Amino acid sequence: MESEIRKRSGREKDKASIKLLEKLRGQLYSSNASNRRRAGFNLSWMQEDGLEVLRDALFGDFPTTTKNAAAYGLRKMHGRMKKMALDVFKQGLKHRDSSTREVCRNALSLLGQKIPAKSFSKEPAAGNLRIREILKKSRPREKISMR
Repeated sequence: MESEIRKRSGREKDKASIKLLEKLRGQLYSSNASNRRRAGFNLSWMQEDGLEVLRDALFGDFPTTTKNAAAYGLRKMHGRMKKMALDVFKQGLKHRDSSTREVCRNALSLLGQKIPAKSFSKEPAAGNLRIREILKKSRPREKISMR
């Protein structure tokens, strides 16, 4: 007897994967933290399609919680996609949005990567701090006479 299971054509696979991607994209933007992380993890297994969705979430105008879930998914990439995910994080360090930069910096540190020094720091570097003595010039010194 022949098997009753039939193979799907390429077109049906595409429709199914598009539907799954839309579902996972919706879960990635969810208000439930568990759903966001699970969606990020599931997208990490979807190769280029998952990478594209996670990159859009990381670089888009979304809350930090969504960006953290996207970074989680990018950190969980496997195989050849791991290098592409690292490239996404390095691009994120140069992004105009401060929350994206911070999320990428944290993700790289969790992966054990070296993080380049901040080039546009507002605070002075630790070596540039000096303690100066403030002189009181408004009041003349009293001379002590010995009697």
